[in-house]
Amino acid sequence: MADILNALTLLGNFLIIPGLTYGSQLALGALGVTLVYGVLRFSNFAHGETMAFGAMITILVTWGLQSVGVSIKPLPTALIAIPIGIVVTVILALGIDKVVYRFHRERKANPVIFLIVSIGVMFFMGGLIRFVIGPGDQIFFDGTRFILKAREFKEITGLNEGLSLKMTQAVTIVTTLVIVTAMFWFLNHTRTGKSMRAYSDNEDLALLSGIDPDRVVMVTWIIVAALATIGGTLYGLDKSFKPFVYMQLLLPIFASAIVGGVGNPVGAVAGGYVIAFSELILTFAYKKVLLYLGPDNLELDSLIQFLGTDYKIAVSFIILVIVLVIKPTGLFSGKTI
Repeated sequence: MADILNALTLLGNFLIIPGLTYGSQLALGALGVTLVYGVLRFSNFAHGETMAFGAMITILVTWGLQSVGVSIKPLPTALIAIPIGIVVTVILALGIDKVVYRFHRERKANPVIFLIVSIGVMFFMGGLIRFVIGPGDQIFFDGTRFILKAREFKEITGLNEGLSLKMTQAVTIVTTLVIVTAMFWFLNHTRTGKSMRAYSDNEDLALLSGIDPDRVVMVTWIIVAALATIGGTLYGLDKSFKPFVYMQLLLPIFASAIVGGVGNPVGAVAGGYVIAFSELILTFAYKKVLLYLGPDNLELDSLIQFLGTDYKIAVSFIILVIVLVIKPTGLFSGKTI
């Protein structure tokens, strides 16, 4: 029985908790991407840099608060800086929409044009972020590091393996649960949310019903900017902030949105966890787990991995290709906000 518990503890420590944390971060990112696609009808390649920008503003505010001795320990100070990060990111998103995207929207431009423009916005934002905060790693976490330490778990349970829970992991999972719940309530139970869904489903019919398209667009960008800031900050708290990483993070975020069903918020959230757990399951080393569960004389020479950790980023695209071949509309069928 002890061997089984040790094996489960290993899986919990290195697979389940990290999977829930990473999946939550991808879910928030994919939710922003799918809202832009569902309502504004284009793939926003600048979303990763929007996350980085929101996280950057939050970091600068956090440093300012830390310099004057403001703290909310055991929680990270960044949590009280996020609202300011959201406000600044919303202003930037609305400004970019007014200056860049509205021109093409009024002319009913092809979605490919929007995609190309969003790539240009991505490079502009990336340069701005690196100019302001630099290209290096930025550490801004200042709360209690662990809620539960592996050593404490071993002492309590008497097991050989320890289970740890970082404060950043707990904050990420709980915050994502609250944000996603609030998001679905907003879309399904408020007049503005229903207007967004109607506009997404049939733009012409929505306009005939008296829905203001400019208001729908504005609310969409506000929500997307808020999700990007929260998701980017949580990712930075958990991993550390490095601007270039967010461009790389865009790849599994898009994979999450497409696998779940691009344009479908439920699919975006589910896709985030599917991609996260798939990456971890396929690159996890099962050697110690099998040694606990196997016979006493079992000997293993390799780490027993499906794929090496160097191929972790490729897992997203393997799953993406499989889903597109078997069910191109995604697991939850896309475009149904």
